[in-house]
Amino acid sequence: MNPDLSPTGTAPSAPPSAPGNAVRHKHRWLALVVLSLAQLMDILDSTIVSIALPSAQHDLGFPADYRQWVLTGYALAFGSLLLLGGRLADYFGRKRLFLVGIGGFALASAVGGAAENFATLLAARIGQGAFAAMLAPAALSLLSITFADDAKERGRAFGIFGAISGAGGAVGLVLGGVLTQGLSWRWCLYVNLIIAAVAFVGGLVLLHDGDRPQRVRLDVAGTVVVVLGLIGIVFGLGTAETHGWQDIRTFGPVLAGIVLVAAFVVVERRVAHPLLPLRVVLDRVRGAAYLTLGICGTGMFAVFLFLTFYLANTLGFSPVRTGVAFLPMIGMVMAGAVFSGAVLLPRTGPRPLVPLGCLLAAVGMVLLTGIGADSSYAADILPALLVTGAGFGLIFGPVQNAATSGVRPHDAGVASALVTTAQQIGGSIGTAVFSSLATSAIAGYLAAHPGSTAEATFAGYHLVFWIAAAVFLGSAVLAALLFRSGPLPLPADPAD
Repeated sequence: MNPDLSPTGTAPSAPPSAPGNAVRHKHRWLALVVLSLAQLMDILDSTIVSIALPSAQHDLGFPADYRQWVLTGYALAFGSLLLLGGRLADYFGRKRLFLVGIGGFALASAVGGAAENFATLLAARIGQGAFAAMLAPAALSLLSITFADDAKERGRAFGIFGAISGAGGAVGLVLGGVLTQGLSWRWCLYVNLIIAAVAFVGGLVLLHDGDRPQRVRLDVAGTVVVVLGLIGIVFGLGTAETHGWQDIRTFGPVLAGIVLVAAFVVVERRVAHPLLPLRVVLDRVRGAAYLTLGICGTGMFAVFLFLTFYLANTLGFSPVRTGVAFLPMIGMVMAGAVFSGAVLLPRTGPRPLVPLGCLLAAVGMVLLTGIGADSSYAADILPALLVTGAGFGLIFGPVQNAATSGVRPHDAGVASALVTTAQQIGGSIGTAVFSSLATSAIAGYLAAHPGSTAEATFAGYHLVFWIAAAVFLGSAVLAALLFRSGPLPLPADPAD
């Protein structure tokens, strides 16, 4: 049967409200593979380098307190430039910006892999973040328009894409451990050249842009204000663990960033062609999706970072074994995301699925509050990973679909950029808040029980997992209240 024909044998037509926006072609599932590869490269680079950092520090000879900037440099550029990247995708064309992002990311990765000093490595990581900010919204908006004409296929595609988003961080831990231990820390950067080459060629051949982009004047004032605001927030949160919350170097940039983001909203209400049209955010379904992604991004940090600490420092797992320990969770994320996206979401919409996913993630966090010196992976860690993975699978596919549902074609890029912005800001908040809480809990326990270092460490872990459970529980309540009942609208049928 011709895949371009409907079951009745007639060619499907794009909805009249957006002619050409639904890009129907027989290679759309191969296009999904290309887009998923790009998404995987973006997400895993947030964690893969963290495994390589000790080796890179030893090899390049930079101080220990410089290590956080290798991670923060990427997050700063990525998080602050995403909205600009999304609007550029709408302005210059999504496929064009996708290819530029892939090529630039590969070049920055090559420079970082060959770095002979800290400055070069940091510059390469900032470059990776900047090109990732072009790549991520272009990929998601291309996915949205490629699967814009069929709710069931769209749900299945977003389920797969969401599985990659949810599992990418854990994949980075696995791959980072294997490459660092088996080859060199440099291959944690060089591996991007292989992924990028496949994605670039595939994108060149398989991806289609849909409608030609609408050329309007770029919102320069809004761009400058929001970029500086997001830089301030991410930078300030990145220094919280080192300097503490009372230090001007922490709360100063965060406060300035919040003020600038508020000013950005005012600017966007007044300009003729805003960087972020407020209709994108104020839609009830999309607003609920962005809020859920941000909150869940905050809670996810507890799983990856603190569980990695526990596996390596308490159970004595090697980097490779630590990464492999997350594989069952990755499997559950992928299975849950694909099943919920393909089977459940087209029938129910996100309202029953996302709250259930958040509740499962909260249960997984509660299970982790029982870990201790005598715990084992099979009895105490694995059940929590399986439950949490199932929860993440119900969250990410439906939420990413909802975040781009009903959006106007010329807003697809910026709507997609907000998805990753919400995750990045949520992750930055989680990094700062949970690290600070854990440090305070450990210090408090040691003050009351001098010399009990191991017990103090577990007290910090337990507090983090309890708070993460509360975060996911709160996200479940908000998702249940904010999402509408029923299936999502397709992008070609805007609900703005």
